[in-house]
This record gives sequence, C-alpha cells and structure tokens, in this order.
Amino acid sequence: MAQKCVHQGCGKQYTDPEEVCKYHPGPPVFHEGQKGWTCCKPRVLTFEEFMEIPPCTEGKHSTTDLPPKVEKKEAPADVVPVPKPAPATSSEDSLGPAMPRTPIAMPTREKPTDPSSSSSTTAPAVAAAQPPPPPLESDDDDPALEIPDGRMCRRRGCGVAYKAGTKRGADGGDSEKCVHHPGAPIFHEGSKGYSCCKRRVLEFDQFMKIEGCATKPRHLFVGSGRKDKGEKTESGSAEELLDNVRFDFYQSATSLTVSFFLKKIDKTRAVVNFTEQGIELDLPTTDAPTPKRYKKQVSLFGQIDPAKSKYSVLGTKLEVVLAKAVVSSWPVLRSDDRPTGEIFQVARAGKVER
Repeated sequence: MAQKCVHQGCGKQYTDPEEVCKYHPGPPVFHEGQKGWTCCKPRVLTFEEFMEIPPCTEGKHSTTDLPPKVEKKEAPADVVPVPKPAPATSSEDSLGPAMPRTPIAMPTREKPTDPSSSSSTTAPAVAAAQPPPPPLESDDDDPALEIPDGRMCRRRGCGVAYKAGTKRGADGGDSEKCVHHPGAPIFHEGSKGYSCCKRRVLEFDQFMKIEGCATKPRHLFVGSGRKDKGEKTESGSAEELLDNVRFDFYQSATSLTVSFFLKKIDKTRAVVNFTEQGIELDLPTTDAPTPKRYKKQVSLFGQIDPAKSKYSVLGTKLEVVLAKAVVSSWPVLRSDDRPTGEIFQVARAGKVER
C-alpha cells in the first residue's frame, strides 16, 4: 500500500521503505521577502522558486517522524543573568507628583476647493465579483510531451507526483482528480494561508497540509512545456518567461510607489508604458546562460496621470512612481485584487507632492 512521506521537501507516495528520501531537515525561513531553508543556503524571492529548491539531505521515507527541529543554544551555566530593575509602584514614588499637562491644539485641515478631490469623485468602487487570478501558461498537459517520472503537479497544494507508465484517460477520471489552491500563498504577521480560501495557520507544516479548495479533472505536470523549453530571444538563445514577480507598494494621497522585484534587469531593453488605467511591462534580464523575461499588463485599481508617472531600473527591482489622477487612498494595487481590509502603508502626513 502506498504511503505519503511527511519529510519537508519530499512528500512523495512510496511503497518501498528502503527507497532513498531527499528532504530538508531544517525549518523554512521567510525574512524580508526572501525564502529558503535553514539547512541550506539558497534564498529566492517567489514561493514557486522556494518550492523548487532541491533537498539537501538523503535518508529514508517516514509517515510519522518529522525532521528534527533546530535546537536553540542555551546560555552557559557560569553566566549570571542581570536582574531587571523593579518597576516603580507609582509615578509619585519615582518622579514626584505628576505635573498637569497643557492640552495641545491639533491643526485643522482646510477642505479642498478643487471639485476633483471631493467625495463624489473618489476612486472607483471595487466590483463585487472579482475575476480569478491569472492561470498558468497552460491548463492542460501537452500530450506530445513526455512527463518525467516523479514530476510533481504544478498546481499549488496538490502535491501529487507522476508515476512513469501511468495511463491517463481522456477525461482524467476520479483517479486523477486534482485538488489544489488557485490563489496565491499569503504570509502575514505569522499567519499562513492562501488568498482563495479563509483558513489561516501558524506553522509551515500545517500550511503545507491545507487542503485545496478547487478541483480539476486532471493534474498539470508539464503544461505546454514553455517553462521547460523557454522562448527564443533575438540572438537565438533560450529565454525563461516569468509568470509573476514579487511586488510591494506604499502610497500618499497623490502618488503611489510600486516595486517589482526582479534582479539584473536590462536597462537598454526594458520597456515601461503608462496608460490611464494600467502599466505595460516588458522586463528582460541579463542572467546567463538563460536570461529571464517578465511581460505583464497591470490593470490598476484607480486612474493615474501617465505624463506625471515615472520609473527607474535599480539593481534588484523596477521602481515605479504613479501619479494619481484623483486624490484618494487605494485599498489594493490592481483592479483584480481582492480587498483584504488591511491598511497599506501611507506616506508621512505633511509630505504632499504637488
């Protein structure tokens, strides 16, 4: 009977207990946008790249024993802890009687006289029904492509590996039902989950066990093969097309600064075009031997002024400054993002661009 290995980075179905298991013994690390494992050095930016980090340890499969946790170093016995000073029982005992405070008059803001800044012309409301997130490059495997043995399903949360020689029916059948998460992973203040469903957990092991909320009749092992084969550049070399890159933004009442994190962007070939409701991006990189390319049309939540918007290519990212057409606060960046109720960072009061 096939059993599923619980080791991190493995998760394979196995029948031979003596089969070699490749896994990560250390816990995952998520710090300032970077992702990796404590047991090895690779650090990446996207969750998809994190899931593709090759395991660094070999052993045997297990269904019950999780890899040992990294032990915390205890302080030496000869080190005497410094006692903390006892808190004062009251302000009068430590600092004498409290002095009366003079009330501070708060400055008032004048209401704008420009009719374009009135409440009737604020940012457009988000539609009640949000479109689903963009799919992968293909939602079906190309029958002309060979699927490598052990290839994992590309859909998030599925975790099923392909077995060589398995016959795949025309409709997939119940034996090939793919239960997955169509949304993106979310890691916020210690909680972990997916944007497509409500469940949130604290531990990474629990996050990896969150059952999918959507179903497809077939798994997606290789797709159209575009990711594996790559596209051809003008020079004839292979080029890897990226579906998504990590982004972040902060805003003021009149502008919004967005960072698209992508290393080694080719400044001479990068194309950034602004429209009233979006951004067109074409960002090739200088990575060798296989350069990367990120092409995207970003539909924005609100309208911008293309003439006043600008961008700059930095070492690890593209930074875009969008001039808002209407003085307002955006709850999300893109028009197809679902509002979460969180308040995004707003620039310091008083710094209003003109």
